[in-house]
Amino acid sequence: MYKAAINTFEQYGKKVGADVIVSSELHYKLNVNNKKFVASPAWSEKLYIAELLKEYDRVLYLDADMLVTPWAEDIFEKYSQLDTVYMFNEGAFIDRSSQATQINDVLGNVSWPIIDNKMQYFNSGMILISRQTGLFDNASAAEMQQICNEVKFYDQTYINYLIRRDNIKSVQVDKAFNRMPLLGHDDYQTASFIHYAGRGYREKLPTRDIKYIADFCDVFKDSLSKQEVLEYKKQAWHWYMLKQQRKTKLPIGLLSVIFGLFYPNLKY
Repeated sequence: MYKAAINTFEQYGKKVGADVIVSSELHYKLNVNNKKFVASPAWSEKLYIAELLKEYDRVLYLDADMLVTPWAEDIFEKYSQLDTVYMFNEGAFIDRSSQATQINDVLGNVSWPIIDNKMQYFNSGMILISRQTGLFDNASAAEMQQICNEVKFYDQTYINYLIRRDNIKSVQVDKAFNRMPLLGHDDYQTASFIHYAGRGYREKLPTRDIKYIADFCDVFKDSLSKQEVLEYKKQAWHWYMLKQQRKTKLPIGLLSVIFGLFYPNLKY
């Protein structure tokens, strides 16, 4: 899945004239051991955007579960104000007020804007940011450590908190630049950036990894050879078997036979 994602990022980078940087190590070591919610120490890596902005004027951050389509618009051109952070407002579709309460309780109260009777709350799977915004000027791993075991979606909620606390100018992007399952499945492949958040668009498929690869092979069918498609699908099935092995401790060969009975069209 991640190899395919990087492939789409690199193609988009060439299209818009941008460097592609893949984070291969953790720069901020958080102790995420007593968490109240699902959390990963890797989520703190968004803080590294501040370091990239010392070298680059603008940075487009994308989660590794994003698929950038061949027809994606140039987001740098579409959203050009250098003093503005651009993100997708998922708060318009799902209530995140409990996350606001959680982080306020730890770091202190800030006001969260209400738009059309819904609290604005940005999804951090896609962030377009320029050096002039100052978003991470007052951010710290120490504050992330304070919230990582207490706040749901701690990294995302922290970025939203910084925008409110430090009065950072922000604008919501069109859903095409962070098309998420919470928006429904109709025509999602027409988006610029498809985000396989949560359960992804898996529908009847067993994992979002396999769904991602299936979509990747469909979206890029005109540029992938039959052999490349086969290799991507083999890898996706292997990842699925590895997950099942971790759960069951059974041999991969046996698991492949068993799950192949349930998903004969996916076994490679």
